[in-house]
Amino acid sequence: MGTRLHAQEKVMTRLQKKLVHEGDYVAEVEVQLIEADEGWSPYLTLQDAEKLDEVREALRRGDVSEAAKLARVFHLTPM
Repeated sequence: MGTRLHAQEKVMTRLQKKLVHEGDYVAEVEVQLIEADEGWSPYLTLQDAEKLDEVREALRRGDVSEAAKLARVFHLTPM
């Protein structure tokens, strides 16, 4: 038997900004959080989790322009 969703189960989504910090950069990535009555809520979609990973990897390589395609990127300056 397969898994069935209960008719009364509520699933809501909301936008949130996650920060990814690598070296001298911080990227602000907009993701959609999914909240459900059951399970480990809130959670990310697979696409948003992959987007966070792509931004992190681009910043690790020093490819700020690639990271900026998916997020707002900031350069950190020590005070």
